[in-house]
Parts: sequence; structure tokens; C-alpha cells
Amino acid sequence: AAQPDQAGPTPPDANGQPQPADELARLRDELAAVRNELAAVRSELAAARDQALRATADLKNYQNRTRREREEERKFAELALICDLLPVLDNVQRAIAAAQNQADANSLLEGFRLVAQQLDAILARHHCAPIDALGQPLDPHRHAAMMQQPTADYPPGTVMEVVQQGYLLHDRVIRPAQVIVAQAPPSPESQQ
Repeated sequence: AAQPDQAGPTPPDANGQPQPADELARLRDELAAVRNELAAVRSELAAARDQALRATADLKNYQNRTRREREEERKFAELALICDLLPVLDNVQRAIAAAQNQADANSLLEGFRLVAQQLDAILARHHCAPIDALGQPLDPHRHAAMMQQPTADYPPGTVMEVVQQGYLLHDRVIRPAQVIVAQAPPSPESQQ
């Protein structure tokens, strides 16, 4: 005799509802499908967690590496300038040694002129330029007025003397020029 499970589904009951054996088989199949889906979702979730952990670790490693690189760059930022200045220091030391052996002030002066030219060239190579102040109208962004002095040689408000040279790095003032500014001379009437 054939068993009902092997003979196929049993016909619905009189109300059109499936028989309990058929309903149980269908629920078992659904449960198996849900378990398979759950296992797949768990696997995807584990992979996503692993990927997120790896991405977080990569980000931290990147941040640490860039922090170390920035620190290294800051530490050796002046390297090019220092390398350019060392020959100037050598020349200053040579000039001092030569001055000790000679009483000729002209050769010492010439040596220091060459050193000054060398320094100017190095500063220019590093985009550092002197501020042109003499004869220019006072610019509070580029000049620091040390005093005013009456004169007829320059118009009032004009730089008549540079006390200390100012410098620009690219277009930024790194040291303003310290200047003396022309002032109108006192009128003869005000002196009486």
C-alpha cells in the first residue's frame, strides 16, 4: 500500500483548505529556505564586518603614516636652505681667517661683499626678496615707521631711510622694513 507522503499531495478538504500533511511539508520547505537565507545573510554580515574592520585599520594606518610624514617634512623643512647657507658660512670663516693673517681691510670688505651677494642669491632662490622701501610712500603693511624726520629732499609720508631691510617670502611680509619717514620741514613762520 502506498503511503500518503509518496503518493503526492492529498486533495484539499471540503472547505478548500490543504490537508495538514501538505501544510506541514510546505512549512518545512519554507523553514529550510528561511534558514538558508539566514545563513547567507549571516555570512554577508560577517564579511561586511570584516571589511569594515579592515577599512578602519587601513584608515588608521594611513592617518598614522601621513602624520609621521608631516612630522618628517616639518623636521627637515629647512634642509634646502641650510644646505645653501653652509657654503656662505664657509666663506665667512675664510674671510675671518684671511683678515687675521692680513691687515688689508679692503680685501676683508670685498670678501664680505661677496658673502652678501651669495646670501642675496640664496634668498632669491628660496623666493625671499627684499622689500623696496626707499623713496616709496609709507605702506603700513610692508613698512614699520621708526620715526619721522623733517626734510625737503622727500615728499611728506615717503620713506627717506631704511634702518633695517624688510623681506617678503613669495608675497607675504616676513619682516617689515624699519624706516624713517619724511615729514614736511617746519615753515619759517612756525619757527618764530
